[in-house]
Amino acid sequence: MMDLQRTANAANFRGDIRTTHADFQVDEIPDFEPSGEGEHVCVKIRKDGQNTEWTGRQLADIAGIARRDVSYAGLKDRHAITTQWYSVWLPGKEAPDWQPQLPESIQIIEQVRHNRKLRIGTLKGNRFKLVIRNCEGDKTQLESCLAAIRKDGVPNYFGVQRFGHDQQNIVRATSWFEGHSKPKASKQRGMYLSAARSLIYNHCLSQRVAQGQWSSAVDGDVFKLDGTNSCFYEPLNDTLIQRVTELDLHPTGPLWGAGELVSQGEVAALESSMTEVFPVLCAGLEKHGLKQERRSLRVMVGELEHQWLSDDCLELSFSLPPGSYATSVLQELGEFRDATELPIET
Repeated sequence: MMDLQRTANAANFRGDIRTTHADFQVDEIPDFEPSGEGEHVCVKIRKDGQNTEWTGRQLADIAGIARRDVSYAGLKDRHAITTQWYSVWLPGKEAPDWQPQLPESIQIIEQVRHNRKLRIGTLKGNRFKLVIRNCEGDKTQLESCLAAIRKDGVPNYFGVQRFGHDQQNIVRATSWFEGHSKPKASKQRGMYLSAARSLIYNHCLSQRVAQGQWSSAVDGDVFKLDGTNSCFYEPLNDTLIQRVTELDLHPTGPLWGAGELVSQGEVAALESSMTEVFPVLCAGLEKHGLKQERRSLRVMVGELEHQWLSDDCLELSFSLPPGSYATSVLQELGEFRDATELPIET
């Protein structure tokens, strides 16, 4: 995986993350209000060390329904303690007594009827609480970095989980695009397409970070209205510069696909160069039906707070909108050893 550029305000802290599941907590912020009636049973679940899809399969098996009839708003980390909502389609049926049939690592917090199936993206974001142990580094520099993040956000990189273990999603996407293999299922197809797109976007954003132009308006930029998917291009002017400064607009980068880039000038030149850097991936994305889309280059970090639990143990809490990654925040703070990736001692 490429080395992604960090901003000029980045810190050089070190430490250990995910030493225990409790050191990485994620709480979903839903974007729906259960109606109290309907064919779907919405279940709020707290999971300790279990992934989203496996948990959904347990709910389906207990209810005696097809696994496709259980849905959720977003995937959550496995190596963590997480809370999230599921919807279970049970028209005309009573909800089963879930808890006795679930492992202790899965706890039912709440359940309520709803008239709609939960779909991917039906959330306002996620709230994180992270504990970093064995910290080493300049605490004054860390404070300055956190202050800069509160003001300017962080580069909106896709997280490493997009690319699979040892970047296997990119390896398989490349093999598919070159005609050597085919995905076995639609889910795999989506994973490989997303990974290819994410790699191209990350590279383009990394170039903008290296130029110091990831959070400011540049002539040729396509802008996204904060809190929406609405994007537009206009020649740069004082009003646009001010709106970017006030966080009403954000500069964007390409999610690759077929069609013309909307960006102009030097921005378009940088983005067009992706076809030379990643010729197989760009061509494959276009061939398999994806269209040019945009993603904000920066993400604002909400409610960012920190406290020292001991001299070398730091607790961070913050919220992020859907589709953004806690690893993007950690990257700005330094280099952290993930305990879940260490070899198991025998």
